[in-house]
Amino acid sequence: MEQREKNNNSVLKAGLILAVAIAAIFGYLYFKETQKVDQKEVEVSDVNRELMLTNTKLDSISSELDHKIAEVTALGGQVGELQELKAQLEKDKRNLIYSKNVSLKEYQDKIANYELALNQKDGEISKLREANMVLTNENETLISQKTVLESEKEELENTKATLTDSVYAINVKNAELNEKVSLASALKPLNYAVSAINSKGKERDGEAFKSRRVDKIKVAFKLAENPLTKKENKVVFMRLLDPQGNVISDMATGSGKFTFGGKEMVYTAKQIIMFTNDGQTVDFIYDRGAEYESGDYGIELYSEGYRIGTTSFTIK
Repeated sequence: MEQREKNNNSVLKAGLILAVAIAAIFGYLYFKETQKVDQKEVEVSDVNRELMLTNTKLDSISSELDHKIAEVTALGGQVGELQELKAQLEKDKRNLIYSKNVSLKEYQDKIANYELALNQKDGEISKLREANMVLTNENETLISQKTVLESEKEELENTKATLTDSVYAINVKNAELNEKVSLASALKPLNYAVSAINSKGKERDGEAFKSRRVDKIKVAFKLAENPLTKKENKVVFMRLLDPQGNVISDMATGSGKFTFGGKEMVYTAKQIIMFTNDGQTVDFIYDRGAEYESGDYGIELYSEGYRIGTTSFTIK
């Protein structure tokens, strides 16, 4: 009986020992698994922290790229390469957030390349700033020179206007003087004498003639001596006006047209004379070939653009 109790106690002890051993084993295994989970959580936390730092660096680089693009644009430089870099960076940011398998080492290399590119652009931007400063200085110099030139131009224009006014005044004065000289040098008929010549060639002087005794009209006058008048050939036009004021003319017998005062006028007869400046006498003899009606007739003389004299006679 006692032996049986001893055996039962031994079995019970052995069972307890085994249970304790099994519990210890399970406890150890649980501890190990807990350690693995904790380690995994630590690793995941570290990765998340690195991802956040990487994303922050990418955001910082993106902002710096925006600043440089704006600055290069303001300086007038080319931003195509910077814009391509910005597009690639935005793509890398999206991949960092949404990709399941992310290599932090790869992103560290990307960040290093971006920072290198930014440093290189800093050098280019510095050169652009210097070039723009030079251009700004040159532009300021050109603006200053332009202001001076515009001022000089205005002074020259004022001087030119003054000179133009002076030249115009001088020209007007010269024209007036020339007109006076020309007028002073014009031929001056004196001592008019009108004669009626009949068919027999007999002349009759006077101021009034009977129609039946007039076959031709003779107009004679002297040319006054004038030291201002050149000794040269002069053309003298005569216009014979009937009582109605019409010009008596016949193109077949030597009449024609000349210009006076900018208008075309008909003349009755003309002569080319050599002016000798010695009081010479000039005669105009005009054969109308028709009977003269009764009335007052006028005679006008023109030469070198001037009406140099007039006289008249009457037909009874």
